[in-house]
Amino acid sequence: MTQQITGETFKKMVINATAAIEKHAQEINDLNVFPVPDGDTGLNMSLTMAAAEKALMAMTPGTLGHAAEIVAGALLRGARGNSGVILSLLFRGFARRVKGADAADAALFSDALVAGVDSAYKAVMKPAEGTILTVSRVAASAAVAAAGAESDIEKIFEKALSEGYVALAETVNQNPVLKKAGVIDAGAKGYLYILDGMLGSLRGEVIEKTYQEAGTEEKADFSQFAAEDIKFAYCTEFIAERKFKTDTNRLRDFLDVRGDSVVVVDDEEIIKVHVHTNEPGAVLTEALTYGPLLSIKIENMHQQHSETMTEATAPANQEQPERTEKKEFGIVAVCVGAGIEEVFRDLGADSIITGGQTMNPSTEDILESISKTPSDIVFVLPNNKNIIMAAHQCVPLADKRVIVVPTKSIPQGVSAMVAIDGANGVDEMAGLMTEAAERVRTALITLAARDSVFDGHEIKAGEYLALVENSLAASGSDESAVIDAVAVIIRGYSPEFVTVFAGEDVSEDEAARTAKHIGDASGGAETTVIMGGQPIYRYIISAE
Repeated sequence: MTQQITGETFKKMVINATAAIEKHAQEINDLNVFPVPDGDTGLNMSLTMAAAEKALMAMTPGTLGHAAEIVAGALLRGARGNSGVILSLLFRGFARRVKGADAADAALFSDALVAGVDSAYKAVMKPAEGTILTVSRVAASAAVAAAGAESDIEKIFEKALSEGYVALAETVNQNPVLKKAGVIDAGAKGYLYILDGMLGSLRGEVIEKTYQEAGTEEKADFSQFAAEDIKFAYCTEFIAERKFKTDTNRLRDFLDVRGDSVVVVDDEEIIKVHVHTNEPGAVLTEALTYGPLLSIKIENMHQQHSETMTEATAPANQEQPERTEKKEFGIVAVCVGAGIEEVFRDLGADSIITGGQTMNPSTEDILESISKTPSDIVFVLPNNKNIIMAAHQCVPLADKRVIVVPTKSIPQGVSAMVAIDGANGVDEMAGLMTEAAERVRTALITLAARDSVFDGHEIKAGEYLALVENSLAASGSDESAVIDAVAVIIRGYSPEFVTVFAGEDVSEDEAARTAKHIGDASGGAETTVIMGGQPIYRYIISAE
């Protein structure tokens, strides 16, 4: 029986909840609606909770209010993806309700759960039912009802979880997209695993971790060689749970042909990898075939080398000058792929955050880039629908004016930057950028990561898969047939301009043929090919 939640109790609950969501991260990822390799809800929630755990491990909470405040702050800055942001909002509202409280009884604890739900609903511009919001609301309401007749918080948790799982089963019928795919909501299930972990802690059921803590790796020393000596740009490190494959020699062979400085350490439970590569997306996609990713770190060694050498050659005890003169406004863009990064830099981006599908940057990552931008006004281009919420969390946290342009794709981000020419004033720029992004139609061609059925259409792992405006357009073993289907849809938009961003595994000849085919199908639209070098997607195609 548990009649009070103290600061120390809450700390243990959050740590156990972190272990629970990490344990089930891949299961949550697999609920992704489309079988593309970007179903990272479980990973995002896991990394978000890990930020809270790290903060708690560094302190001894005196009160529940103090512990909840620490957790809320850490989750806010560590939030990754929409699911991570909503999770942080649930804990933020909880923290506000228990602020100043030494401990919480059943009534206060259940009220705090409701306050968390209210906080999340208020922050989401268009809250949709059949999501984590729905399930968290039902669970909190059940907790309040139970607290009216019960003082044992463990039993209140049991009631909340019982009703929560009933609501989870209904999400497939509440959300049209989920209904088409025949799956329940991933974020909602992840949230219930978190509550499960918290209840387990109260019962003394501690979930043991079986891998090394993230953040203990040594950092590469870039000062011993020249920038031109860096053959592979991205220092990529990750820890994966050994779950699906066991032959790590195959993984070593895979990495050897895609990079150097390969280190693979494994035991019965985990695989820890370090590699320098130009294909971090391909490496992480292969890693997922071995099991859930427990931690990821990717560093651009070209950029870090330049920064390190600048700092190393500066006179001792002298304040570092700003790298550029102060500007009227600055731009931070999220993207991945050497060619795409170059496009954004050429268009005037001040800072590039390496990220996107499977690599959602945290709020803290975005905030850091905003801070380094030499302007008091900073535009942020998320370029991915799952990064927009994390970007918005920076608005009240930054000591600058932050304007988030809600770009959902790389093509939208590029068009937004082109639109600022000739604008008078920052507010007009924001409007023009948003309007330009909304005019863009985006098609994506990738390889299906797993077998699935969507809207009655059977999709096989390894098949080519096309999405147009996030709707399934075509799939099959013949890439040319999939490209034909995309060309027909794009023709229907009557575009004046078509841009084809070719992925890291696409040759220039292949890209040129694809672009010509789509351009010809669209009545001779002006067509541009950019060797984007992006992972995950063989082609990102824009029409406007």
